[in-house]
Amino acid sequence: MTLLSKFKNDPLFTKIIRSSGSLFSNNTLALGLSVVQGIMATRLLGPAGFGLIGVVMAFASTVNSVFSFRMGELVVRYGGEYLNRQEKEKASALLKTASTTEAAVSLLAFLVVFATAQLAETYLAKTPDIAWMFTIFALNLLANFSTETSTGILQITDKIKLQGTVNLIQAVVTTLIIAGAFFFGGGITIVLVAYLIGKSILGLGLFVLAQIQLHQKLGSGWWRTPFSKLTARREIFRFAFSSNISATIIKLFRESELIWVGFFLDTTAVGYYRVAYTITHFLAIPADPLIATTFPEINRLAVEKAWGKLKSFLKKITAFSFAYNIAIGAGLILFGHWVIRIYSGADYLAAYPALVALTIGLVFNYILFWNRPLLLALGLPEFPVYVTLAAGIIKLAFSFWLVPVYGVAAAGGLLSFYYVASVGVMVLRGLKEIENRE
Repeated sequence: MTLLSKFKNDPLFTKIIRSSGSLFSNNTLALGLSVVQGIMATRLLGPAGFGLIGVVMAFASTVNSVFSFRMGELVVRYGGEYLNRQEKEKASALLKTASTTEAAVSLLAFLVVFATAQLAETYLAKTPDIAWMFTIFALNLLANFSTETSTGILQITDKIKLQGTVNLIQAVVTTLIIAGAFFFGGGITIVLVAYLIGKSILGLGLFVLAQIQLHQKLGSGWWRTPFSKLTARREIFRFAFSSNISATIIKLFRESELIWVGFFLDTTAVGYYRVAYTITHFLAIPADPLIATTFPEINRLAVEKAWGKLKSFLKKITAFSFAYNIAIGAGLILFGHWVIRIYSGADYLAAYPALVALTIGLVFNYILFWNRPLLLALGLPEFPVYVTLAAGIIKLAFSFWLVPVYGVAAAGGLLSFYYVASVGVMVLRGLKEIENRE
């Protein structure tokens, strides 16, 4: 049997590719629109303005992640298990708990941004009279009061492809508003409002779609199920708490790069780094659908203790992701200067060293994208916390020394180190655990 036939004759792998393909198609269109947005925004705002918008958006996201319990993972881990067993009352109680908690966290995050906007203006943006921007953009946190829970619901009900539809709609609206500012005269305020509206459409759209699925699966009165129907509370709380700590660590050390660059350098450097970061994260477009569709299947195989099938599944999705990530990564490195010119213009060519450094780490990360979902499915939610914390502390310590001297190239190189170190260790731990359980 040829390698290709092994892939084609595997029903689970075929299911994942089909589901991912549907989500990927909409996300690809949304990506195209985001590229158009970036082309217009970078030219309209310049490096400093583009960097300032990046700091404002990253600050709200980071504050939210500090409090977030990553309810999507909780819903997939336990909600998927309850639905598979037709334990609808437990599923209803779990989803009610997740929704309520996430809404409370979103409100808290908004209040924290509101209270610290002046500090963010002084130490991160380093631009006078823009504290209001942090508060205005943070309104999207209220609109995304159930985004994580809703995403998890769409995953366990096999409707995750609908996320791509909502993402496409918000991309269209955001692009139209930015295009209006670009062609008819507008500035940083219009661009900020465009991103705010887009984020709000995404959050509210996912919430509506998730509620429709819950009514079909659990009945119209699912939300009346009392919290007391939720069992295994200690285990669930342990999972949620470790996910919260892990999310906070990941956000602080991996996904808050614009904030750290703003802290160490200035908004012009943030503009360069944001261009490099945005371009290299094109790698996430094919990877995100795979992550969304594979986690439920990894979790199901782990629950069933089908270790042989799980190893075979991981080998196939790794081989598949290796092929396209290496190709895309090589293209970004070889044609990076050209890509930057097309995306943002010659004013941003200083972003190229950071682009090369980031590409290396992200390719490694997205080839082995299943590292953390595997550990969660195996009941090891704390291990990623220890690994990401250790790698993050090392990365941050070197940042104080290297980034002020070597600029955005050092920031990109340190993030790549973080990816390689943390992902590599988690993959080895997950595979060793499967071997031990066979």
